[in-house]
Amino acid sequence: MRDNRIGVFIDRDGTLIEEMDYVRTPDDVHLIHGAAPAIRKLNESGFITNVISNQSGVARGFLTEADLAPIHDRLEHDLQQNEAHIDRIYYCPHHPAFGIDPYNVECECRKPKPGMLIRARKEFGIDLARSFVIGDKVADIQAGAAVGATTILVLTGYGKSSLEKCKRENIDIDFVAPSIKEAVEFILGKSEGELRPND
Repeated sequence: MRDNRIGVFIDRDGTLIEEMDYVRTPDDVHLIHGAAPAIRKLNESGFITNVISNQSGVARGFLTEADLAPIHDRLEHDLQQNEAHIDRIYYCPHHPAFGIDPYNVECECRKPKPGMLIRARKEFGIDLARSFVIGDKVADIQAGAAVGATTILVLTGYGKSSLEKCKRENIDIDFVAPSIKEAVEFILGKSEGELRPND
């Protein structure tokens, strides 16, 4: 498969859904205002739209991978109610320092490492250098930068403190947006006048 498709990779907690201290049940899932219409616009414009999420709560024993399934089902259901969809949800259940076996390992998928992005490139034929990563944490920005993607920091969730950290540590961000709504508007503006991204 040729890597010529454009992807938009979206962090889950604090970017797509409201931030809370470890989402543990489907009832904890609350879409951020404007998120569903924004995802629908990406879908309509032909972008491959994936979630990339660190879920160290699994490693820490707060929930299991089986517990994540209904949480993600709720997320997809709530998006579908607004005629939007995610092409795939990628998550990392590991933590290198805290947690239970077999999850307490150094892995390649935990952001800021780009393992989830690389997996999506292989599975969807995505050109990562032409793609976008949206998130509220420094690790999201670093994962995107590692593959040459355009990075967008949203100020929801941990975004404001992440912005300050990026300034202190001279971490480059390509665009800062109040929320996912404005992040998607930026993406659509950059692609305006071009062919549909995956034609």
